[in-house]
Amino acid sequence: MPRANAEDSSDIEIREVTAIDEYDACIRLQREVFGLPDLEISPRRHLIVSHQAGGWTLGAFVEGKLVGFVHHLAAVSGDEIFGYSHMMAVTAESQNRGLGARLKWAQRARALAEGRDFIKWTFEPTRARNAYFNLNRLGVVVREYAVNFYGTDYVTNPAEKAAGVRDMDSDRVFASWELRSPRVEALSEGAEYPLPAAPDRTIEIPADFSALLKSDPAAGKRQQLRIREEFLKALGDGLVCRAFARDAEQPRYLFYRDDN
Repeated sequence: MPRANAEDSSDIEIREVTAIDEYDACIRLQREVFGLPDLEISPRRHLIVSHQAGGWTLGAFVEGKLVGFVHHLAAVSGDEIFGYSHMMAVTAESQNRGLGARLKWAQRARALAEGRDFIKWTFEPTRARNAYFNLNRLGVVVREYAVNFYGTDYVTNPAEKAAGVRDMDSDRVFASWELRSPRVEALSEGAEYPLPAAPDRTIEIPADFSALLKSDPAAGKRQQLRIREEFLKALGDGLVCRAFARDAEQPRYLFYRDDN
């Protein structure tokens, strides 16, 4: 087993979700973790139909109880078949145990076994924790920025909602997971894969975007627009985001020329 998963508890079993009650557990977990209205939750039929179309859902189970899952769709672009990771959720009590990483590495292993070498998904560019996880722990790269990807976003964090945060644009960046790249191969084994010491450009984001939204929603929206403009400029200049620098005061995305 890759050393990257060594912190995971041995009582967790990861396997494919196949039974109706297990799919229903995925629905309940979506409600718990994402806080979305039912209209925005992927229903049981969607999970089952996507399985019939070549996708699958991997669940993490403790004593038969679902505590996390990742849903993987089969995607096509021209002649290329690849994976699209639609969602991942982990129960609150099971977070910070390395379970998210274990689910993603299991997803990679399954995709490789099927002859795939690429998976993509989206994440919010303003959230430092997600950025670090995707870029530094998994080794994704970012080459695309989607403005208001899903339309006006739902505010799901209760504290943000209570603070009056409304009508946020659903900006996303696309994580491109090149499953056989040397960096991803190294990270899958718990090894280091250093990037060039000095990035060609950086984009700073708030250290705690949620706290900013709660204290000053207007300032949060201004930050979102600034980050959008800087991302579009960097990507338009041919740079690629390959890492994230965690910093208590100035966390930032690190961009490099595409040949680095």
